[in-house]
Amino acid sequence: MTEAILKGVSLRGIRACVPAQTRTLAEENLIPDEAERERLIGTIGVRSRHIARPDILTSDLCQKAADGLLDELGWARDSIDVLIMVTQSADFVIPSTACALQARLGLGSCLAFDINLGCSGYAYGLWTAASLMQTLKVSGRPARALVLAGDVSTSKLLEGDRSTIPLFGDAGSATALEIDPQADDMPNSHWYGVFGTDGSGAAHIMVEAGGLKHPLLPPKEPHSPEKLEELYRKSRLHLNGTEVFNFTLKNVPGLVKAIFETSGTTIEDVDYVLFHQANVFMLNHLRKKSGLPEDKVPVAMETFGNTSSASIPLTIAAKLSQIFDKPQSLIMMGFGVGWSWSAIKLTVGPMPAPQIVELA
Repeated sequence: MTEAILKGVSLRGIRACVPAQTRTLAEENLIPDEAERERLIGTIGVRSRHIARPDILTSDLCQKAADGLLDELGWARDSIDVLIMVTQSADFVIPSTACALQARLGLGSCLAFDINLGCSGYAYGLWTAASLMQTLKVSGRPARALVLAGDVSTSKLLEGDRSTIPLFGDAGSATALEIDPQADDMPNSHWYGVFGTDGSGAAHIMVEAGGLKHPLLPPKEPHSPEKLEELYRKSRLHLNGTEVFNFTLKNVPGLVKAIFETSGTTIEDVDYVLFHQANVFMLNHLRKKSGLPEDKVPVAMETFGNTSSASIPLTIAAKLSQIFDKPQSLIMMGFGVGWSWSAIKLTVGPMPAPQIVELA
């Protein structure tokens, strides 16, 4: 694992956005038996999810979140110096979605690029943006960044797949960061991070087709029907739930221990621990194995599902919206696709109450 410390950066605001359309597990018609369906809901913790229509992209959700957040903070559009988009469902192969959003949001010239990560991506995005901000020379004002994180995961699900359809929902988010010189000399305002990767598990959460290794574009001669069917299935999300569970229970308790040791804190010093919302069964196992009290580990899955890179900011807006009138000590922890993992310990607030808005 890689450990790191940052100073002098403050998180100023969070907003999440979900599609207005919702769908329950009963409406999916995957599990006709009600008792069996309720057992699954009890295990994964998801009763309904917000589902994007085919014409709603991740960029649309993140744009609505960012527009509202910038207006709420009163930040000029040309005051954003860094724009990072964390997503696994980009609008295009080329260019990066961040470049398109820079224009759509009406920002000035700035650093803009994508990070292709999901479960662990939010913490990676925050840390990358904060690190870049510290290197910038900005005249007359503090450097600022927007981290947009989200996915339209349901667009990649295979029809009838009982391992993915009951679990995943769609969401986007925007998080505002700003250089804060006063925080530089305040130890409780430092950011502490732990990050890691084990690529040997890459195949267990994968969309195999669509890149250069398995391109969807046909060669000069059209694909056979059999090849088209193979590519279609490989262009959908493959999730090996057993391997994901084994990886999580093997690695994440160590990540919990590492972030507390790196930051020199204990659970008594932290107000909340925010896990990536993988599924309720897994989160309960992690919490118990890591010795974390239930009231410090919020869960927001019942009406949202697993929203990939947006799950942590969405959970903050859904469960902790009214607490940021004063500083809160938080740990944010992501894990999964890659395999990759990330954890940040930071103090957040005061800031406006995080909101969830809908995109019709």
